[in-house]
Amino acid sequence: MPQPRTTVVRALATTISAALLLTACGAGSRTSSSTAAQVDCDFPAPSKATSVNVLAYNSSAIDPFTNTMVKSCSKNQVTVKHEPIDFAGQVQKTTATLAGDTGTYDVVETYGFIIPKYAGEQKLRPLDEYVAEFDQEYGLSDINKAMRQAMSYDGKLYGLPMQAQMYVMAYRKDVFESLGLKPPTTFAELRDVAGKIQQAGQIKYPVALPLLASSDIATAYDSALGSLGVDYVDATTMTPNFDKPEAAKAFDELRSLAPFMDPQVTTFDQPRVQQQMYNGSAAVAIMFSGRMNDLTQASNSKFSQQFGFAPPPSVAGGDVLYNTLSVDGWSIPTNAAADPKMLFEMIASSVSADASKASVPAAYPARDGIVTPGSSPYAEAAQVSIGKAPPAEPHPWTSRISNDTRTVVADVVLGNTPVAEGTAQMQQIAAKILAEYKK
Repeated sequence: MPQPRTTVVRALATTISAALLLTACGAGSRTSSSTAAQVDCDFPAPSKATSVNVLAYNSSAIDPFTNTMVKSCSKNQVTVKHEPIDFAGQVQKTTATLAGDTGTYDVVETYGFIIPKYAGEQKLRPLDEYVAEFDQEYGLSDINKAMRQAMSYDGKLYGLPMQAQMYVMAYRKDVFESLGLKPPTTFAELRDVAGKIQQAGQIKYPVALPLLASSDIATAYDSALGSLGVDYVDATTMTPNFDKPEAAKAFDELRSLAPFMDPQVTTFDQPRVQQQMYNGSAAVAIMFSGRMNDLTQASNSKFSQQFGFAPPPSVAGGDVLYNTLSVDGWSIPTNAAADPKMLFEMIASSVSADASKASVPAAYPARDGIVTPGSSPYAEAAQVSIGKAPPAEPHPWTSRISNDTRTVVADVVLGNTPVAEGTAQMQQIAAKILAEYKK
C-alpha cells in the first residue's frame, strides 16, 4: 500500500531541496518549440506506419518535454502528434480516453494527485519492468527517487516523472518599494498589503489568484485547508474533515481576499492571472512555479524587470504555506494502441538528461543535479516553498472528492452558498465516496 502522505511529501521536499537546489501548470504557454532538445529516441521501427497521440496541456513547464518527444521520436515510420490544449481540456480528455477498451491517446501527462485513482482502477500501465530494462540506456536512476515515489501507487510506478511544481508568489517590486511594503507571509499581511495598494490608487484589484470554477478553485481550497493543518480525509478512520472548524476557516480566509481581486476571478485560470501581471492590473499573484519564468521575459511584459518572487504566505501563520506540491510525469494508458515498450522509450527520451537541461529555467526537472541556485530569479522562493507545502493525500478517493465537491467550493467562494451549508454538503459528498472504499 502507499506510504502515509506525510512520509511521502516530507521525503519529496527534503530530497528535492537538497539534491536539486532549485528552479522552478493550461494553454497560455510562452515557451516556443525552440525549447525542444534533440535527444536519442532509439526504439526499433514498427512494421508499419504508426501515429502516437500525446495528451499534455500547454504550459511553459510542460512544453519543453512534450516538444522534445515530438521532435526526437517522430522517426522510423512513427509520427508523434500533440495538439495544443488547456488544463481543463486535458482533464476532460483524460477521463474520456481512459474510459473505454480503446483510447484516443497513447501517452498521457499525469500528476501525483490522480495516480492513485487511475492506478487503482487499472487504467494505467505499471512501468517498473521498462524502467529496469532501459535504466542504463536513458539514465533513469538519476530521476529523483522521491518524485518517483510520488508517481507510484501500491508499490508500483505508474508515471515517469518529468518535473515538480509548487506555488510561488510574484509581486511588483516597484509598487512595493514605493509604498514601503514587504512580501506578505500570512493572509492577514496579504490583506494589509493589498489594502494599502488599493488606497494608493494605483491598482484597483491588486491580488490575482487562479480560481477558475471548473478546476483551479478546488486546488485553492485544498491549499488553504492544508495550510491550516487539515486533510480532506482522516485516512485512519476514513472520515471526511469538512465538519472541522478549519474547513470553514479555509473558506473565510479565501473569501476575505475578494475585495482585492477582480469580481470575475472565478473565470481566471493561470494564464489569465499571468495576463493581469503582464499588463499591470495586479501587483501580487500566487501560481505554480512553472508560470514564473514567463513573467521575467521582456517580450511578455514591460514590467518584466520589476517582478520579485517570494514563497506563498501561510493562511494563518506557521510553517505550512498556502501551497500545493505537484509532480508531473508521463503515463501509458492500459488501453493504448501502440506498443508500450516503444512508448516507454519515447517518454524516457523526453526526460533524458539533455532534455531536462533544456527545460530550465521554465521547469523544475525531475533529474537530480540539473538545477543550480542561479538557474532562475525565483529559485530561492521555490526552494523555501517546496519544503513547506502541505502533505499530499495519496489515496484513490482524494481526486474524486476534490472533483465532486468543486462546484460547492465555487458557490461558497462566490457567496452563493453559506459556509456552513457548503461544508455540510461537502461532508455528505465525501462520506458517500468513502463508503465505497469501506466495503
